[in-house]
Amino acid sequence: MADIREIRSRMKSVADTEKITKAMYMISSSKMRHAKAELERTRPHFDALNDEIKRIFRSSKKINSPYMYPADGSHDLPGAYAYIVVTSDKGLAGFYNHAVIKEFESQMTDHESKFFMVGDYGCKYCDARNIPYDERFKFSADNPTMRLTRVMADYILSMYDKGEISKIFLIYTDLENQVSQRATTVRLLPFHRKDFTDENDKEPEALFDFFPSAETVLKNIVRSYVAEYLYSALIDSFCCEQSARMNAMDEADKNAAQLMSELRLEYNHARQSKITSEITEISSGARALKKKKNR
Repeated sequence: MADIREIRSRMKSVADTEKITKAMYMISSSKMRHAKAELERTRPHFDALNDEIKRIFRSSKKINSPYMYPADGSHDLPGAYAYIVVTSDKGLAGFYNHAVIKEFESQMTDHESKFFMVGDYGCKYCDARNIPYDERFKFSADNPTMRLTRVMADYILSMYDKGEISKIFLIYTDLENQVSQRATTVRLLPFHRKDFTDENDKEPEALFDFFPSAETVLKNIVRSYVAEYLYSALIDSFCCEQSARMNAMDEADKNAAQLMSELRLEYNHARQSKITSEITEISSGARALKKKKNR
């Protein structure tokens, strides 16, 4: 049986770890609450941009834009595909990073691709497997801001405008509800007209004139749209990370409580065994003294 001092030391270690996991749970809960509030504040602006793109398509039936698929509907565009992969900056987030990496691996094909990693975890994954990625595109996944997101969007869109990439994909984690999240891949550019139109949409009562042209207005809106979409995805991923971290810390607390219960039981058994051993020694000594005295 383990020494009492050793058991007491293990109990102290478990108790200290439990304090840390509880603190991390509270921190993640606070971060998630603030991130959700920020996402709700930006949603109206994103919806407004989406509505403006719809208005352009409803008003102009023929638009030639580099941000749209060709008129023939061809999907196999020449050029490299860009993948923006959003992971966390550190571990201790349960299955969160594993799910993103699994989705990332499923998108690896023979087609020429360029990878852009957000979060240190993804960078370390690529470094360990010699997967090339754009090292100039290094951004933290912690507490995303609109300012940094616009820098990301401008960097990617500049490559798209130069023809260095022909498609832009985003791999991130979507928080479906409080307990469910899913790693997914979405295409940012180019898009189809049908992505912003619906057969059930009514024709506008009055068409709009766009100056200097519908293509120019669409170009300006799309840049903001991509930045807003990327920002909402980063916030969504950040919420998922904190949710996964909360679940991981909650499980750690439960395991610590169970381990503490087992250690207390072992500690009590060890104490009882020691007390019994001491009583036995005292009794044996008393009997020996009594025998010696009787002699």
